[in-house]
Amino acid sequence: MPLVADGTADRGAVVALALEQRLIIPADRRSFLHLAARSADAGLPASAAFFDALAEGETLASDRLGALLAACRVGERQAREYVPAAGCQAYPAYVAWLAFNGEPADVVLALTANFAAWGGYCATLARALRARYGFPDAACAFFDFFAEPSPDLGRNALAALEEGLSRDTLTPRTALRQGHLLQEYEGMFWSSLADRAGAARP
Repeated sequence: MPLVADGTADRGAVVALALEQRLIIPADRRSFLHLAARSADAGLPASAAFFDALAEGETLASDRLGALLAACRVGERQAREYVPAAGCQAYPAYVAWLAFNGEPADVVLALTANFAAWGGYCATLARALRARYGFPDAACAFFDFFAEPSPDLGRNALAALEEGLSRDTLTPRTALRQGHLLQEYEGMFWSSLADRAGAARP
């Protein structure tokens, strides 16, 4: 992240980031839809609304990803043949695990805590790609989308947490552990990108 911010990161790191997100976005969307369905089945409408909103957000992010891939000059064949880094895909794999095994209220808290960090990274990337790499606004829209805090999502999260407390299904210690793991997988994502970009240099 610091190398992208000051413009010294290889452009290949941005290409890899876009290609990894091309796989992560649909995976997370399916995980959130599954969590929404589980919440609805359990009679937790506020949690269901939170996860439905997250799934819709992934759809909107996916709509913006094409311009980033185009700015990176990623063709259809390159995208199809790209081999993802295991460290980059660990985060969505754990989100999928949470979708099947986590208590919805705990997952709401764990995800919400991590979103602030992800939003900060996206804000840095949006600025750097414009200023240091000459990317147009359309190519940065993917990062702009995640960088701006959503008041509606915050209200949805609060309602879901209050619902979990009232139903005695929120376990802060478990949510904290899950949140820590999400942060560690987030770190793996960035370090894996750095390793891949370094290996790509001559």
